[in-house]
Amino acid sequence: MIRGIHHITALTGNIRKNLRFYTEILGLSLVKKTVNIDSPDTWHFFYGDKTGIPGTVISFLPQVATPRGQVGVGSTKVTGFSISQSSMAFWKKRLREYQVDFRGPFQRFDECCFAFFDPDGLELELVGVINDPRQGCETPGITTENAIKGLNHVELTCSVADKTAYFLVNVLKISRFKEENQRIRLFSGDPLPGNYFDLVSRPSLPLHKSGVGAVHYLGLNTPGEDELKQIRERVGKAGIQVSAIVDRYYFKSIFFREPGGIMIEVSTAEPGFLIDENPESLGKSLKLPPWMEDDREKIELALPPLD
Repeated sequence: MIRGIHHITALTGNIRKNLRFYTEILGLSLVKKTVNIDSPDTWHFFYGDKTGIPGTVISFLPQVATPRGQVGVGSTKVTGFSISQSSMAFWKKRLREYQVDFRGPFQRFDECCFAFFDPDGLELELVGVINDPRQGCETPGITTENAIKGLNHVELTCSVADKTAYFLVNVLKISRFKEENQRIRLFSGDPLPGNYFDLVSRPSLPLHKSGVGAVHYLGLNTPGEDELKQIRERVGKAGIQVSAIVDRYYFKSIFFREPGGIMIEVSTAEPGFLIDENPESLGKSLKLPPWMEDDREKIELALPPLD
């Protein structure tokens, strides 16, 4: 029922720098410019492929007055993006040209990786892979062949990785794949980029604290509301407190913390970001759920200016 990663949501302290980094440097598309459903005076930006299909999306909530987060036990530490293995030289040159400090290339699970940070300190990786059928977006300076294809994996920092793995395997029915250097890799759906979850035990680290430069929650993908209801029932039966199903217009979702403390959202693949825009207009204007439209003027006045 879990079909890989749906999206990652993190906090940023400077949305202008964030926009430039993810669209101009990494070449992702701004697929939705909306607001935080729970706090409509806050922007919510979604970046991904041309239409923001699940497994390609990273989103950000700007929190200017929020302190910097602390990545530790119970966190999604690293967000990895997939690129073609033949594009490693291109990205090495591009990161240098844009003065992005990086580490690598280094090998992991027979993959070649670069590690670096976004302007807020969020840890990212570019992973060169051979088998990723997805097509990235052509943007100025980046051809389709060199473009980011989508998410590759997330790295979850645990006190005891086997404890989190037990929950993911037995409750969420995610499969155990392989291990390397005390790193456990799981996958859901098919063992392909966008479906990987890497678990690492780091019990000596402090507990994760949410804040700028840290992942707020990990979003998992499930096809529809029927599957979401079944997952919610299983999580509840496992003794985990789980939210009600919430309508976020572009998807429906539930929230809970797995036993190791990592915040997880399970979201439906449908209806998706094309429900209120065509592909050519995605990300160009503020979009609101229908139930917020009557308050559009008030919401627009409360949002921080972008320009």
